[in-house]
Amino acid sequence: MPAKGKHRRPKQNPITRKLALAGTGGAALALPLISATTAGAVGTSAPAAAVTTVTAATAVNVAAALPTTYSVVVGDTLSEIAADHSVSGGWKQLYEANRTVVGDNPSIIRPGIKLTLGAQEKAATAAKSAAKTAAKPASSYSNNLDGWIRESLDVMAKHGIPGSYNGIHRNVMRESSGNPKAINLWDINARNGIPSKGLLQVIDPTFKAYHVPGTSLDSYDPVANITAACNYAAARYGSIDNVNGAY
Repeated sequence: MPAKGKHRRPKQNPITRKLALAGTGGAALALPLISATTAGAVGTSAPAAAVTTVTAATAVNVAAALPTTYSVVVGDTLSEIAADHSVSGGWKQLYEANRTVVGDNPSIIRPGIKLTLGAQEKAATAAKSAAKTAAKPASSYSNNLDGWIRESLDVMAKHGIPGSYNGIHRNVMRESSGNPKAINLWDINARNGIPSKGLLQVIDPTFKAYHVPGTSLDSYDPVANITAACNYAAARYGSIDNVNGAY
């Protein structure tokens, strides 16, 4: 990657700077790597990671929707119906619940009659089980650097983007010290009106070009920023793990 020279800030150690440039439609795309001490902070809050859950109310509604009656067809027997529908108490319970429509002989049931399956109890049991499962989120990530990296890694895995936790963490700490609102307002990109932003200090053209579907369109969003930067690094260097700050 061609060097763009060195930048020195007053009263600080010199920092060797090299900008990664890739032509896309005539526009220069860059993922500049800067010292964490040079990225100005604009707030410290970050959006919480999205969590997909199934509510207990939904689970109860699904369970309540289970069939509670059965229409008899030719060849049916109470024992077969009870077994097929897991009726508690078997055919005897099924018969007792439907004696008025079946008649005095449980061995003879007429096609077309509707039997109550006693599924209310079954639905209630299913509802309890579903509600218990619904209490646990399908997936959750902590709203901090660890959680952002882990969520990004999951997104990356779905899109075949290489990278490791350590590789991402190392670069994040060098670029922004873990501040998702970090912004560089002094380097060549800033002077060109496209300052580097976020955890991995990505300029907007690079973020847009390497944005990964399913993540936020906000370049400050921690997960979106990490994932786009890793996508760029994969295309340019093979993996974010190969970005070590010295080229």
